[in-house]
Amino acid sequence: MSATARGSSGRDAELHTLTGAYALHALGERERARFERHLTECTACTQEVRELSATAGRLGLAVSEPPPTAMKAQVLQRIATVRQEPPTIPGMRPGGERDRRPVHRVRPAGRRRLSRFVLAACVAGVAAFGGYATWQQRLAEDALSRAEALARRAEASTRQAREQAGHQSEALADVLAAPDVRTSSTALGSAGATGTVALSHDRDRAVFLATGLPRPDAGKVYQLWFADGTTMRPAGLLASSGSAETILMEGAVGPATGMGVTVEPAGGSSQPTSQPLALLNFP
Repeated sequence: MSATARGSSGRDAELHTLTGAYALHALGERERARFERHLTECTACTQEVRELSATAGRLGLAVSEPPPTAMKAQVLQRIATVRQEPPTIPGMRPGGERDRRPVHRVRPAGRRRLSRFVLAACVAGVAAFGGYATWQQRLAEDALSRAEALARRAEASTRQAREQAGHQSEALADVLAAPDVRTSSTALGSAGATGTVALSHDRDRAVFLATGLPRPDAGKVYQLWFADGTTMRPAGLLASSGSAETILMEGAVGPATGMGVTVEPAGGSSQPTSQPLALLNFP
């Protein structure tokens, strides 16, 4: 495999690690657009983004609370004790000096009582709302702290996943560049897809390349297996988007003399549950 192909494979593998950053809107414009194109082909990442976004939303809702039940009673109690201050209307004193003494206008008794009631209600409401706003601000700050903690954990997880993907890419390249590497190919099913295994006994690792393998049915995934005689040992899952895919098979080759590919429930199985699409002897 050329250096360009290996670099492209590493970048494609890296896309699977960006789900957390995408769910928290932490990707740049170009990286976000590239990842969104990836989502149209990767059901696993789409599901993970959906779950992470829902989790972030639930964290915000977890700290929301209804107003205290005693608030209404407190407001109504304050209405009866808060007085209305008379309005101050600026005027002019003799000699041209401004007169700022309060001027009282005579209003009907009912209207005056109503005005005092409304103003008292407003004053009490503002006082209560001030406390409620402080309480809401405290909740918002708490929610923000939780969201920031989630973002830090997601960033750490993304960084760790990127490092892991980098290690896997290096191991994959090491197998393909091994002096004793040997390859063998076979058809995968009847859809024109092909599979190739590259094996290095010196590295005790194997790499599998699938080309033209169609996307499996919903809730299904392609799974690789090491064949230890008559015993099948799990060796990794294929995302399968229809394009060429290269994967470092999980685990050491060990005593395996061949490999197989089956269709399994999402997440994989401990033992094959379907007839193999292909069985391939190691070179």
